[in-house]
Amino acid sequence: MAKFTSEEKLQAALRYIKGNESSHEIAKSIGTDHKAILNWAKQYEYNGVEAFIKRYTNYSAQFKLDVLNFMIENGTSLLETAAIFKIATPSTLRSWKKQFKTKGFDALQSRKKGHPSMKKETNKQPKQAPVEGTPEALQAEINRLRMENEYFKKVERLSSSQGKITKEDKVKVIYELRHKYSVKALAKFAGIPRSTYYDLVKKMDRPDPDAELKAEIRAIYNEHEGRYGYRRIRDELANRGKKVNHKKVQRIMKELGLKCLVRMKKYKSYKGTIGKIAPNRLDRNFIAEAPNEKWVTDITEFKLFGEKLYLSPILDLFNGEIITYTIGHRPTYSLVSEMLEKALERLPEEHQLLMHSDQGWHYQMKQYRHALESRGIVQSMSRKGNCYDNSVMENFFGIMKSEFLYLKEFDSVEHFKKELEKYITYYNTRRLKAKLKLSPVEYRTQFTQAA
Repeated sequence: MAKFTSEEKLQAALRYIKGNESSHEIAKSIGTDHKAILNWAKQYEYNGVEAFIKRYTNYSAQFKLDVLNFMIENGTSLLETAAIFKIATPSTLRSWKKQFKTKGFDALQSRKKGHPSMKKETNKQPKQAPVEGTPEALQAEINRLRMENEYFKKVERLSSSQGKITKEDKVKVIYELRHKYSVKALAKFAGIPRSTYYDLVKKMDRPDPDAELKAEIRAIYNEHEGRYGYRRIRDELANRGKKVNHKKVQRIMKELGLKCLVRMKKYKSYKGTIGKIAPNRLDRNFIAEAPNEKWVTDITEFKLFGEKLYLSPILDLFNGEIITYTIGHRPTYSLVSEMLEKALERLPEEHQLLMHSDQGWHYQMKQYRHALESRGIVQSMSRKGNCYDNSVMENFFGIMKSEFLYLKEFDSVEHFKKELEKYITYYNTRRLKAKLKLSPVEYRTQFTQAA
């Protein structure tokens, strides 16, 4: 198999991580086995660019044993374990495993380079603890003291910089000293289980595979000044050629603490029966044969610049035209009464108008009902809790949200109100309705001229 430079390995790993090519396709294009591609990708996932910096390491027998124990205790594969411990090839671990299984701990000892001695090996006895007072015992005690001294120095350095020592800090120190001293001895001295050490090492310094995506999501969020929720950010990513599941975008936004600042929603004005409830005379018959036959109204609430605003429009079912609207900071009765007053100024003296709404308290008020009766307008109300009875008005709110609120940038609430006026003028006079093939005003004008 051909040898590859660090740069070639890195590029192959990045190609695989992007997800546009399979490991087999990449391997075929550069002349290697697909398992090598998987190994390089896993190495990059855990260690980043450093995974491909060539190191000449002489692993100690204790380190090899610790790696094998980690693999057994955590159930990690050869590929993943090699990536965690920065071991170039998973086959190295397979070799260690075989050596330990057949010949025990001694087989993991590094052999001296050169030709092996011709002397016959004698049967070695199991290693025993040195007798107290012997040079070996003194050397073991010196090694222990050295280990404790080095551990204390590194821990003390961390303590002086941040004030307290966490389990993660202890693991970092053990990880730095693992080639000089036994992980078992270090973990015991640090007072943490080896399983905890291996678990934290597995997570330590692992590059975030979603780092690039997170940066782009944050950029889109900031670009639209917090007006985009996870669905619209998902759509924007798709427009940029990145297909990401909406649930993943939602999870990342939650992790980054990003929330949509503009959240338009249906205002629930129902407070029980405080006046008179009208029957549902519209009965979802949303087709009108002429202007001013059927009007629908509702109130919606949305948040902008930390404030709540309430919009109350009237829509003509004949052509979808917004007859008039009011907007305010509180959902008071005047919001509805002023809207109705402006709308009645446009209503011809001779008409057969039906006015439909939900059962909100504004529309139950005696003043509102009297205003309708005085002009000969028949009142209709949706059934309780049934939004489909007024779905045309709901549809307008949805269009407005998609085409105006989330696509425009506003400097202030007053700026928003001016832009809203422009949008409704555009909606009435220039925006084509698919069903009509004309704008609402153009359709009404054509009908009037033909009549």
